Amino acid sequence: MSNFWIALGLTVIAGLSTGIGGLLAFHKVSKSHTFFSFVLGFSAGVMIYVSFVEIFAKGRDTLILEHGMEKGYLYATVAFFLGIFAIGLIDWLVPNKVNPHEIVDPSKPNERALMRMGIFSAIAIGIHNFPEGLATFMAAFENPSLGIGIAVAIAIHNIPEGISVAIPIYHATKKRKKAFGYAFLSGLSEPIGALVGYFILRPFLSDSLTGFVFAFVAGIMVYISLDELLPTAEKYGKHHIVIYGLVLGMALMAVSLLLFI
Repeated sequence: MSNFWIALGLTVIAGLSTGIGGLLAFHKVSKSHTFFSFVLGFSAGVMIYVSFVEIFAKGRDTLILEHGMEKGYLYATVAFFLGIFAIGLIDWLVPNKVNPHEIVDPSKPNERALMRMGIFSAIAIGIHNFPEGLATFMAAFENPSLGIGIAVAIAIHNIPEGISVAIPIYHATKKRKKAFGYAFLSGLSEPIGALVGYFILRPFLSDSLTGFVFAFVAGIMVYISLDELLPTAEKYGKHHIVIYGLVLGMALMAVSLLLFI
């Protein structure tokens, strides 16, 4: 039971880091594209490394123990791509005009358009964050030390999302509290996603389902890294800054995993 509360706590922290973005929207650091380029690359490095080296591997090994080499590996592979398909479907369902990973230029739209843009961004982020909450929670529930690394990566990834909500709402209303509030609330879907996923899956939990979920979660995290984090990081700054962050994220995640062998 203690792992449940640790996992939920980490998921809440990761999700509500959109509030940090809401605060940074009024600070000069939000204009530092080099800074965000690096930290987004770092977050992607953590998530890609841990997805392939730890999460997918754990899911695959569990399924192999339950179903044998051929079937186990097949089930893990299918689950991995189902995770990619699921998060890709969510992306497809969100309107193209709403991109929660872009910093809005407040000089172009009018106040009503800015307010609408900020609200739509909050909704879009909420939809995206729902499966991220499940991914963070399941990893932390199985292994709290692994969950910490994933929660940090997700939290970093959520900060610019909070900025993308707060900036248009602030320029539309001139109210910092309101802008921060929307940014903060947009992250609530992560712990909600964790709880919904956990209580739906709990009655059916078995070694086979656990292995399947882990491979599924790995697919979600790889998709987020390749489709959201790295392209957004490239837009923020120079290519090599992104790569330095990516490699450092992988290296630090590798060291942290080695410490718990």
